[in-house]
Amino acid sequence: MERAETIIRVCNALDSGDMKAARSIARAEWPFEPVIAKPRKMSGRQLMAIWQRDGFVDRYFGTRLIYPGALRLLARLMPEEFPYHRNGRADCCHFVHWELYPSHDHVVPLARGGVDGPDNVVTTSMLRNQVKANWLLDEIGWSLQPPGNIREWDGLTRWFLGAVERYADVLAQDSGLKKWVLLARTAAGR
Repeated sequence: MERAETIIRVCNALDSGDMKAARSIARAEWPFEPVIAKPRKMSGRQLMAIWQRDGFVDRYFGTRLIYPGALRLLARLMPEEFPYHRNGRADCCHFVHWELYPSHDHVVPLARGGVDGPDNVVTTSMLRNQVKANWLLDEIGWSLQPPGNIREWDGLTRWFLGAVERYADVLAQDSGLKKWVLLARTAAGR
């Protein structure tokens, strides 16, 4: 049954003065299931391991994503072309920081009974992570795509490590970049 039909039936019961029937329809056909937030915190190393496992590919759409340090460096080198805002404000942040910034998502959301482990976590863009929220893939018509190959696409991580050496002055001015350098070097075994 279409979800709107449930609401129409609830409203019809209310119109006929039957609150008990309205409640019964709502509880039987579309019961409220509260979303229970479960604490989770992934370390930078855990995130990098997931991004590398998935080859910096958005597992919902198969598109390539860019290592966050590379995006941050581009924003520092070309602030007018790729402006960055730490809260992603649309009036002062280039959309590249939403579309191509890798994030992680629980395929089955924790709030829907999913587990907080690597088998339930995939790489996706920040934008798609926000869109998916607590929905299941079949509810929004998405499907899981195969991972990429980190040897073929590393999200410009190697480029980033070379560029921070060429632009050492920028690195010295931006403490936020330093964490991305350390993470990339650790992942590369440097």
